Amino acid sequence: MGTRTSPLAMVQARGVAARLQELADVTVEVVGIQTGGDRHKGHLGELGGKGAFMREIDRALLAGRVDIAVHCLKDVPGDVPRPDGLVFAAYVARDDVADVMLFPAAGKVQCLADLAPGARVGTSAVRRRAQLGRIRPDLRIEYLRGNVNSRLGRLDAGEEFDAIVLARAGLTRLGIERPGEALDILPAVGSGVLAVDCRADSDAVELVRLLDHQETRRCVSAERAMLHGLQGHCNSPIAGHARIERDGRLSLRGMVFTQDGSRFVHSEERSPVEQGEDLGARVAGDLLRKGARDLIGSVPN
Repeated sequence: MGTRTSPLAMVQARGVAARLQELADVTVEVVGIQTGGDRHKGHLGELGGKGAFMREIDRALLAGRVDIAVHCLKDVPGDVPRPDGLVFAAYVARDDVADVMLFPAAGKVQCLADLAPGARVGTSAVRRRAQLGRIRPDLRIEYLRGNVNSRLGRLDAGEEFDAIVLARAGLTRLGIERPGEALDILPAVGSGVLAVDCRADSDAVELVRLLDHQETRRCVSAERAMLHGLQGHCNSPIAGHARIERDGRLSLRGMVFTQDGSRFVHSEERSPVEQGEDLGARVAGDLLRKGARDLIGSVPN
């Protein structure tokens, strides 16, 4: 099983491996693969976006050096076709999708409302930047990359950031517990979902399908169909979240923003649960009719 070498990626892959070993008589070895995205310390846009976290792993999978790969689905680009011969055989049951704002451990500030005007907030996500810009346009949103522990270390040093934003799912998977504020913002497409990749002609496909969570797959199909329909790029602030409502229908919310969040378009639709791809295409079409293409075009690629 191939994955990135970051502590979070390794923890996630080991969890998936353990679950596979529970479900079938199989031994799974987790293999760390350093990617271009991990080696590069600058802006991901310089490498063509989030796909930089996947290229070496895709090559290892296609070459047969690994049989299975685990990815955070939110890191899988929606505007670039997946390599021929690979298939996401499973979407593991979705974890928490919340974005959490964290504050220096030794500080007194413990919520967004208490941040001083001009406070420095660290995140690498253009989606978060845009939505924070809508809530608190006075904040200074600064680019922050690195593994979770290094980001927390820079926060607690108190010299660069007054707050940072991380995914709650990652913190939970790493066993990190610290106070923070869940933000009222729309998640990234694929948030909280681990996707398990295989060669389409591999015997591993049937094994990996044991991990597939039907409700998560239905939600993901809607979200990624919307993302594909919008044809954004790595710097496009796009958010989307699908869920199955109490009435059993599938709902999808989508939003597209300018870089600073000062302008945005929003759409929300529902459909029968088995029509996720059609729902995603419909929401994308509605967003485009409302001006999403102009907003996407306004952000440099």
